[in-house]
Order: sequence, then structure tokens, then C-alpha cells
Amino acid sequence: MINVSKLKKGIVLDHIEAGQGFKVFQQLGLDRLDDVIVLMRNVESTRMGKKDLIKIETDLTLDLNVLGLLNPGTTVTYVEDGKAVRKLKLSLPEQVEGILSCKNPRCISNTEKLGPVRFTLANRERKEYACEYCEARARL
Repeated sequence: MINVSKLKKGIVLDHIEAGQGFKVFQQLGLDRLDDVIVLMRNVESTRMGKKDLIKIETDLTLDLNVLGLLNPGTTVTYVEDGKAVRKLKLSLPEQVEGILSCKNPRCISNTEKLGPVRFTLANRERKEYACEYCEARARL
């Protein structure tokens, strides 16, 4: 078994669906950091069977909407002096902006430069979001 040392200061992304850790790693831009980052795949989990886990040894502002959108159920733990100081369990965000794009080719957001488009959660079970302009559904 691989032994990864305990974080003194940083962030732990836990309970990532098995096989999705690298996607989360890339979407959060962790590949562009010079800090120590550990991505563990297919870690044994009593609750999930297998899971992925990411340890980031630095202070970092994460876009929790992106993370909740990519992998709802992820646990984000902030660590200081080797101890967890704050823990969040993510779910699908109610609204996202600048992350999704409308699939409707006739939507004004695809023909005009409007800036970031806002999408509102329309169906949690199907992970569908509605465009603020045409209400077309985008599915994750």
C-alpha cells in the first residue's frame, strides 16, 4: 500500500467518484500549479467501494461550483497545522455562470457576445440546467 503523508496545510478533495479524479484535476487547473499535489485513484472506500482523492499542499481558492458540477458528493476539507478546520460536502449548484454553454444553435448566447451565460438547475435527478436566455436544457 502506498503511504501518503498527512497534510500540514492545504486542501483534501475526498469522495470523488472512482475514475473521475483526473478530470477534476484538469478542470480545476491543478496541472498548472507548482505546489505538491497528490492524485490517488481507486482508493478503497467503505461507503463507495472505490473512490478517487486529491491532496493539495497549498492555499488555493477553488471554484466550488465547478467541483460540485463535475462531481457532486465530493467532500472538501481545509487543513491547517495538520488538522481539519473546515469541511464541506458539495452538491449540484443551483446556478452556474460561465461554465456551461447553450446547446441551442439559435440561442442569442451563441450568436451575440453577451458575456458569461447563467444556467439554473432545472432537474436535479437528470443533472439538467436551463439557459437563462432560451431555457434550453443542458445535461451534464
